[in-house]
Amino acid sequence: MQITKITTHVIEVPIRREVMITSSLGTHSVTRLVLLRLDTDAGVSGIGEATVTPQWSGETAWGAQAMIDQYLAPAVLGRPADDIPGALAAMDRASVLNPFAKSAIEMAMLDAWGKAAGKPVYALLGGPVREPAIPIRFSLAAASPEVTAANALRRVEWGHRTIKVKVGLDPRADVERVRAVREAIGPEIALTVDANGGWSVEDAVWALDAMRPFDLTLAEQPVRREDLDGMAEVRRRTDVPIMADEGVFTLWDAEQALKKEACDIISVYPGKNGGVTVSQEIAGRAAERGVAAAVGSNLELDPGTAAMCHLALAASNIAADRYHGDILGPLYHEESVARNPLRLENGVAWCPDGPGLGVEIDWEVVRRLEIAPGTRM
Repeated sequence: MQITKITTHVIEVPIRREVMITSSLGTHSVTRLVLLRLDTDAGVSGIGEATVTPQWSGETAWGAQAMIDQYLAPAVLGRPADDIPGALAAMDRASVLNPFAKSAIEMAMLDAWGKAAGKPVYALLGGPVREPAIPIRFSLAAASPEVTAANALRRVEWGHRTIKVKVGLDPRADVERVRAVREAIGPEIALTVDANGGWSVEDAVWALDAMRPFDLTLAEQPVRREDLDGMAEVRRRTDVPIMADEGVFTLWDAEQALKKEACDIISVYPGKNGGVTVSQEIAGRAAERGVAAAVGSNLELDPGTAAMCHLALAASNIAADRYHGDILGPLYHEESVARNPLRLENGVAWCPDGPGLGVEIDWEVVRRLEIAPGTRM
């Protein structure tokens, strides 16, 4: 079964206003991404998703589409759809970086391979190591303490057992926001913070010390992504477990973070790492050094979120029950592109068990959401 064609679509999906994310990187009000269809000579197709954010990953929807159409697709056309290592190597030769674009193609290959084999993707990855109901947390914007606390309480009532609060803007305001959330949700709900690299080392140490009474489960990316030495210093000077997210895109990044002892947990997910199999490898390297892995997110739609579910279900090195993952993108978007939307309920994401990713795309919705080149935000 060889790859014969890859077709890309740039679409735009609004974020629901009541859960719109504001962080140290700005406000995420709309998602622009690339959906692609991979066709094979066996008549089987696969779906992939590149959920890009310029201020976060450096990739734009138009850039990812051009990268796929002009460089990555030609590199994999004619290859067997189940030759994931060969395709990843070919794409790396065609272009450096561009992880979300590469992940979209790998995702579609896994989807097509699974459909042809009559197996879910997690079976292709080695089989399930946990139950299909994966606990998920919810990420709250850096709003006022009152608004954030009210939103946190609503998410706990929905079923989440872990709440993440965006911080990294002003340390003192961050502390008051987290204080309000802890008071609202009580002591039994796990609480994490995510600075998206917005703090300096000194601000991070001060803020995390001030947050000590709030019993944080972890602090995500406290300092700039390139400052692994600074993150290691924060880790040495605080007793809050530190998660690396923006600081670890590639396997090389992970090796440097582990070498510098910069983190206790590494956030992995297909888009950021350039594929499901790379995420698995990073999680494995982390486990060898006694560092946990957890599933992160860039607010994916159903295909990308399904890929994260399959990863979490198959990778024993991911501490999905200990550190609840960000498998939550569909909860933020006003529309779904899936005929069979993922089951996200009562604080868990259910991994699809159908062939491939287990997601069927509604192409009429995709055509309605598709936007023309040059469309302004």
